Amino acid sequence: MLAYCFRFLLFLLFASAFTACKNDLAAVQRFIDEEETGYETISDFKTLYSDSAVLKVRITGPTMLRYFDKNDPRQEFPDGMEVEFFNPSGRVTGQLTSKYGIRLEKDRQVIVRDSVVWESLNKETLETSELIWDEKTEKVFTNKFVVIRRPGEIITGYGFESNQDFSYSKIRSVTGQFESDKFEQDLD
Repeated sequence: MLAYCFRFLLFLLFASAFTACKNDLAAVQRFIDEEETGYETISDFKTLYSDSAVLKVRITGPTMLRYFDKNDPRQEFPDGMEVEFFNPSGRVTGQLTSKYGIRLEKDRQVIVRDSVVWESLNKETLETSELIWDEKTEKVFTNKFVVIRRPGEIITGYGFESNQDFSYSKIRSVTGQFESDKFEQDLD
């Protein structure tokens, strides 16, 4: 009987301890806002972007930091990233690599920096220190120095703009090395 009373008393103590606890959600939110715990780290990530169930882009990399800041939500790729672009039939049409990247959710922009290289299937490459993809306008651009390599030619300049599938592009302040016979044919 004493053991039963002791267990009942213990039960009442635990029950009262748990019912006495009450969290003020506003106080908890203030505490969370004050702490800098608004991000998560994802290692060896793979992210797929699709439109109407058609795969458009696959992004992979060693580290992604997802920030949950209400005023500045973003994903950061501090250790670099690799991006593969797909056509509607699911074939890879191009690949982009960089040593750093960030996606700004509110601005709907992806900015890649440091050793940015884009390569297409038809042996074209673009090299620059920074490239910006604007999701709203579906444009890719930079004001930095660019090098474009195609079979038989190297084009350099400051400033680049393209549509997001790189099928149309232009370079500002162009210099370069061209095959003279190909260049002359284009003038005729």
